[in-house]
Amino acid sequence: MSSSSPDERTLVLIKPDAVRRGLVGEIMSRFERKGLRIDAMVSRTMDAALADEHYAEHVDKAFYPPLKAFMTGGPLVALVLSGDEVIDVVRGLIGSTDGRKAAAGTIRGDLSLSNRENLVHASDSVDSAKREIALWFPELV
Repeated sequence: MSSSSPDERTLVLIKPDAVRRGLVGEIMSRFERKGLRIDAMVSRTMDAALADEHYAEHVDKAFYPPLKAFMTGGPLVALVLSGDEVIDVVRGLIGSTDGRKAAAGTIRGDLSLSNRENLVHASDSVDSAKREIALWFPELV
């Protein structure tokens, strides 16, 4: 049965801890094995201005300064993935935010022992995906 709606898109950031640990291939292969398509990919660093835009809803929260330092502290890989219900599918694949509590079989459950250094960011809604893709890949908008 084919879906009547076009495939969704989502932004995924493979965070600096995953890059440092050599997990980029492992993480990307999980998305590819699931059948998701990589529409765009770039390896880069997140500067302070982009961090503030990307995490705009968190900039006044106590946890933000260490998060910003972590996210701007090394290279990361930004991806645009697409597929049927890709936002929910990706969030299921990555697992809950705290890697210590994430289910086995998820990226975070298998590979992370942290709440902040949890390997991957993924958009949490269609609206946030559109906003985040525009920040990271303005040429796709």
